[in-house]
Amino acid sequence: VGTYIAIDKGYFRNAGIDVDLEPAQSAGAVMAMLASNRIQVVEGGMAASYWNALGQGMPVTIAMERGMTPLNHTLLVRADLAGKIKTIADLKGHSFSEVSADGIQQYEAGKAIAPAGLHMKDLDVRYIPYPQLIVAFQNGAVDAGMSIPPFSDAIIDRKLGFRLVDIDKAVQPTPMANVVYMINTDWAKQNPKVAHNVFVALARGARDYCQAYHGGPNREYVINLMIEKKIGTRDMLEGRPWAARDPNGRVNRASMLDIQDWFYNEGLVKQKFPIDRLIDSSYADEAAKELGPFELINKTSQLPGCR
Repeated sequence: VGTYIAIDKGYFRNAGIDVDLEPAQSAGAVMAMLASNRIQVVEGGMAASYWNALGQGMPVTIAMERGMTPLNHTLLVRADLAGKIKTIADLKGHSFSEVSADGIQQYEAGKAIAPAGLHMKDLDVRYIPYPQLIVAFQNGAVDAGMSIPPFSDAIIDRKLGFRLVDIDKAVQPTPMANVVYMINTDWAKQNPKVAHNVFVALARGARDYCQAYHGGPNREYVINLMIEKKIGTRDMLEGRPWAARDPNGRVNRASMLDIQDWFYNEGLVKQKFPIDRLIDSSYADEAAKELGPFELINKTSQLPGCR
């Protein structure tokens, strides 16, 4: 939404930047295009493919955050199994839905089941897109799985499943770095001013989103924009919690290192990297310096995140 705001408000245009949005199935699916400079910036969920790209020496890095705790992600169990799956330990051996084989949701689920001494290998993992999990719960194709709004809301509202683990509470350290902006470093070195302006514009969009997140005067505008972009219905956007952001786009380094450790220990990545190779924090730092301190308009808001 921050990106849509930055485009709609003219934050890119005012900096002389013409943005061409290209939909992608996942960040990992377009990593090669980012590395070859066919795409300059990718926004998407963290995935093991990022570490594998670094291991191959590809010119990519994480420049800014694009979504962090609270994210309202959920580990759900099929409703008719309420008598059989009462605790995390009860998940052992059951079929479990994940959206991809190497994405951040693997980390989320792994952290959620760890207190019971379980690992992902203890589950019968099946890969199902989020929208299709509703059908999978209806026909009994899977016993449990990871889900995100609005799909988790739909499952709970229809009484097809129940929440076993709140991921925001289960995952530490927090705030968790979940969705990020990645950049082609060769392009950024050749176009430093443009790259700087891109992330200042994105930070402006993130700040506008955060004001709306906290019930600021622009909330109706942001809701209307989300409806226009088919992100959700008015009832959902007005009645459900939103994912948080960092107003300056800073990535939690402790979270990033923990994600790296988990991916490495699970064998999803072969190499670990120092934090300054994983994240180039200069873009968020420069945006924060240029925009100044972020201050909430609605100072009565008690919501966590987006501060």
